[in-house]
Amino acid sequence: MKAIVLCAGRGTRLRPLTHTSAKHLIPVANKAVLTYSLEAIKRAGIDEIGLIVNPSNIEDFKREYGSGESLGLRIEYILQEEPKGLAHAVAISHDFLGEESFLMYLGDNLLEEELKGFVDEFLSNGSDASILLAPVENPSRFGIATLSKGRVTKVVEKPKKPESNLALIGVYLFTNKIFEGIENIKPSWRGELEITDAIEYLIEHGYNVTAHIVYGWWKDTGMPEDIIEANRRVLIGIKESFIGGSIDEKSKIEGTVIIGEGSQIVSSVIRGPVIIGKKSTIENCYVGPFTSIGDNVILNNCEVENSILLRDSHISDIMMRIDASLIGRNVRIRGTHSKPAALKVILGDYSQAEIHMISP
Repeated sequence: MKAIVLCAGRGTRLRPLTHTSAKHLIPVANKAVLTYSLEAIKRAGIDEIGLIVNPSNIEDFKREYGSGESLGLRIEYILQEEPKGLAHAVAISHDFLGEESFLMYLGDNLLEEELKGFVDEFLSNGSDASILLAPVENPSRFGIATLSKGRVTKVVEKPKKPESNLALIGVYLFTNKIFEGIENIKPSWRGELEITDAIEYLIEHGYNVTAHIVYGWWKDTGMPEDIIEANRRVLIGIKESFIGGSIDEKSKIEGTVIIGEGSQIVSSVIRGPVIIGKKSTIENCYVGPFTSIGDNVILNNCEVENSILLRDSHISDIMMRIDASLIGRNVRIRGTHSKPAALKVILGDYSQAEIHMISP
């Protein structure tokens, strides 16, 4: 069995971070979102993967993963020139997939449950397709499935009046019958070939479409707040501390903390769960729970918690605590206490800044 992982999305909701890197490569707990997915697919027993990418991000993925050898995978890159839908992505992967069954995974998803049980169940029950579902509070935002006696009887993309609260969460298993479904659908009002329409075709033509319901956490990391929440979830799962750098006698480490090689903690409090990358310096700071700090970051005289700081960023002399923030690569944030007092910022296109002022 092979897998295809869809990574052709442009990540417009994550700008400006995605102006310089694909959204699937934004780190959560100092590891790219996509790496978690690739490792999960490998644990399910699948090591041949087609990464579906677009012309503007293909080099990002090649630099990160190459042929996949570092992960014990064989990766082939499949170019989706235009965003024509999930079913279109499957169609252009036909040559890579051949006629065997395959796993399809949306590359910006994070999933707590292991995939192996889902794959084994599909291979043993004779299904033509199987979809991973999870109960959600706002079903009109998702593709929704209706079940009867373990079989899927209907799938609808973002229904105005949902018949269930079971959402398709971006993991699918198909036999080659899905290509028949794709060949017999038309573009939706969005101008895209919807995978839900192809699945609905299989249902209407008597094919066996089953489902596996997930009750653990899962996260579509398409927006900054989703990435921060995913970071919290991953950090919660870290059970053991690792101290690879140096900690001076004036510093205090509490809870589960990972500190990369060459990093220095000086006169600071680090309260886990926290992960700090390599060759970073944290001096006279408080770093609170659920924070991930990348490589070569410098923090001086500031407080940070529940945030992600990407590599090579410098933050100093900030009087207010930084919270629930996603700070990109090579960012410089510096406070000043000279008079006249002023706020000075330089922000790129699509940036967002929130300044919470506290009255005296």
